[in-house]
Amino acid sequence: MKRLLLALLLLALPARAEFPDKPMRLVIPFTPGGTNDIIGRLVTEGMGRRLGQNIIIENRGGAGGMLGADIVAKAAPDGYTILLGGSGSLTISSLVHAHVPFDVATAFAPIGLMAVGPNVIVVHPSLPVHSLRELQAHARAARPPLSYASPGVGSTGHAAGVMLQQALGVEMEHIPYRGTAPALTDVMAGRIPVFTNALAPMQPYIEAGRLRALAIAGPRRSPAMPDLPTTAEAGFPQVQAATWFGLLATGGTPAERVDRLHAALNETLADPEVRRKLEESGSEVEASDSPAAFALYFAEDRARWAAVIDRAGMRGLD
Repeated sequence: MKRLLLALLLLALPARAEFPDKPMRLVIPFTPGGTNDIIGRLVTEGMGRRLGQNIIIENRGGAGGMLGADIVAKAAPDGYTILLGGSGSLTISSLVHAHVPFDVATAFAPIGLMAVGPNVIVVHPSLPVHSLRELQAHARAARPPLSYASPGVGSTGHAAGVMLQQALGVEMEHIPYRGTAPALTDVMAGRIPVFTNALAPMQPYIEAGRLRALAIAGPRRSPAMPDLPTTAEAGFPQVQAATWFGLLATGGTPAERVDRLHAALNETLADPEVRRKLEESGSEVEASDSPAAFALYFAEDRARWAAVIDRAGMRGLD
């Protein structure tokens, strides 16, 4: 009789809903139209099909990505609000700004890496250098010092320029702009001779001869420009400034939900059509084996940039 009553009670209990059982939200911490937006929409479309739920995109730009990140950091830890994070919006912004509204180490639950966008070091063609060694020699002799452009103070381009200076052992003047487009305009006009930025927006101008590429600032050559050497091949392996893109949930999200999101992400990244479109956007697919592997990648990337930023005295830029 007791067993019968227990069975009846169990039948009366509502079935536990499988995650996710309602639409989700992806916060992209930049305005629409950029690389983050393109990657986020492409990947979450595939994830939504595999999860059986819509993933609603919310663009929340500002403060180098920290405004959008803060929304996810303070969301309910249930896996329904996720963040498209990256080396610029999470790693570098949180290191250089004095007032960060969350603890990066605990505010997020890493889900998985999605892609890596190689950065390229370019110069204006009027500069008489064709390699990093020649740039090093020219910069050491330059009076006044060479200048380099960046999309803004505290941006990935700013930090990459500092990293380049440290590796070459030279001093260059930082000229910040309000975004990539105006910086690129002045570099192509010859007003600023050096620039380090994502390959995708600069490739057409490199191919047209309006910019001269010296090296890919990443661990391997880019399929988009296979003849361009890496910084390691050029003799400066410490210059590693590729931009990564990944998904993160709110800290404290149950591990089984994080695992479910990770599985849907990797299944999406394995889709040949998704891979093709990501590569066309100038990014290389880079999936992580597990959430733990992505968490380690995130921590190591942050430690590497922290050393560069501390050495340059870039902290506290607010």
